[in-house]
Amino acid sequence: MKELRFLNKYFYKYRGRLLIGLVITAIATIFRIVVPSKIGDSVNSIQSYFKNEITYEVLKSQLLEDILIIIGAALLSGLFTFMMRQTIIVVSRYVEFDLKNEVFKQYERLSLNFYKQNRTGDLMNRISEDVSKVRMYAGPALMYSTTTVTLFIVALSYMIYTAPLLTLYAVAPLPILSIGIYKLSIAIHKRSSIVQQYLSKLTTFTQESFSGISVIKAYGIEPRTNAQFVELSNISKDKNIDLTKVQALFFPVMALLIGISNILVIYVGGNQFINGEIEFGTIVEFLIYVNMLTWPVAIVGWVSSMVQQAEASQKRINEFLKEEPQIKNYNDTPSEIIGKIAFENVTFSYPDTQITALKNVSFTIQPGETIGIIGNTGSGKSTILELIGRLFDVQQGSIKVDDIILKDLNLKDLRSAIGYVPQDAFLFSDSIKNNIKFGKADATDEEVIAAAKYAAVHRNIDEFQNKYETVLGERGITLSGGQKQRVSIARAIIKEPKILLFDDCLSAVDTETEEEILQNFQKVSEDKTTLIVSHRLSSVKNADTILVLENGNIIQQGTHTELLNTEGYYKELYHKQLLEKEM
Repeated sequence: MKELRFLNKYFYKYRGRLLIGLVITAIATIFRIVVPSKIGDSVNSIQSYFKNEITYEVLKSQLLEDILIIIGAALLSGLFTFMMRQTIIVVSRYVEFDLKNEVFKQYERLSLNFYKQNRTGDLMNRISEDVSKVRMYAGPALMYSTTTVTLFIVALSYMIYTAPLLTLYAVAPLPILSIGIYKLSIAIHKRSSIVQQYLSKLTTFTQESFSGISVIKAYGIEPRTNAQFVELSNISKDKNIDLTKVQALFFPVMALLIGISNILVIYVGGNQFINGEIEFGTIVEFLIYVNMLTWPVAIVGWVSSMVQQAEASQKRINEFLKEEPQIKNYNDTPSEIIGKIAFENVTFSYPDTQITALKNVSFTIQPGETIGIIGNTGSGKSTILELIGRLFDVQQGSIKVDDIILKDLNLKDLRSAIGYVPQDAFLFSDSIKNNIKFGKADATDEEVIAAAKYAAVHRNIDEFQNKYETVLGERGITLSGGQKQRVSIARAIIKEPKILLFDDCLSAVDTETEEEILQNFQKVSEDKTTLIVSHRLSSVKNADTILVLENGNIIQQGTHTELLNTEGYYKELYHKQLLEKEM
């Protein structure tokens, strides 16, 4: 149970509720024990009446007293059982809540490389299914264990005191039942783990299929995708059937051994009654106690299974909770960002692919300047923006912001000072207004509209039936590619950051709209450090400096005019794009 030790801090946090719950559980169990003994007393009273040992009036009085005690004990047991569930089970829900929040916060802390190595479906399964398995340990397993221990201590003590030999025969099959259930639980655990794995695979497959439904439809591969899903579902179904076959043995085994215990009680108890060693009511009591004890004994195996499953699930959760983010905040002191950026002999290779994206790159951007970056695909343009936002750390050289090494700045303040528009515009399944306000949560409607106008998307939004309240589909599927890019631009602009990073964010818009946005950029970025990555020269021609990248190296640098007057990549690309435009 070493993995489950992680939960001890939650048990300590809710120790008051848990202690009360455990006491209530014990009280509820004790009241349950009263019922069989009073039923036995009632049977003995009836037997005494038929033997003419007591009068009818005495019998009636004793039965009335026993019935009232039985009803009272049953009511109190039910009340305390309800209170037990309201404490221990509620605590397990609190633990589940805290654990899910801790896992989600850890997911937010982890670096981009973690998400490249792990699939979304598996991440979702760990925060949902695995946490639910752990909750069963923190709630039901704890509750049933307490009930079992209390019931055994009280019931067995009373049974041994009343009839030691009959007790021995009555409980003889119970250890066999417990061992049998335990063996079944191990088999159930193994099959449950496999079922969980295939559930993760199914979740991942369906999530990716729904996200990429437009590609599936465009290529007409619905039958092939469906066939893959059916194949995966069939395997998952077979694994679930294997699990169900083992689970189906649970209650038959329990019923068999309960029956054996009852037969032994009737046979041995009957002989003892005939020999005058016990009263008839004792046999009735023991039959009730055997049936009462059987479930807790079976629970031992079931609880073992729950604990094993929780251990396996917590181990999977701990794997991620123990994961250290590659990007850490090394400075808790607030950092004021002005906007000067300097790359000094920066060389960077991606950790997962080991592809060297930048090689000995150096340049400086003064606050308020606009820098354009162009180059072929894979030349390292986007990498420069990712490094400025510390999505990755450099291996060689250094990056400075306001003459301070990036790692020495407060990470939260650095990213708060950046407005970033990625290549692949990502929008949430929310209203357009809230997607724009993602950049500034307390923005007014007027600020949202102003940002949308700067991004040249206001007219499009205004044509929608619900305007800014239009709810987007997953990943913004409701909008066109160009509209998604412009909403992402509005989201960055409304933030009013010190540094603006635009990563080829005008690739899906027409030239007229691009020109309008670029003119607005000049107004928006007057006092902001701006980096514009693009394949189009028209997007960077007004920049103060243009960097030309090739295979991770800066091969040209200068203004639009200077580069046009110099033979090389920039001039060739300019004439090529000019020819394409004329054609």
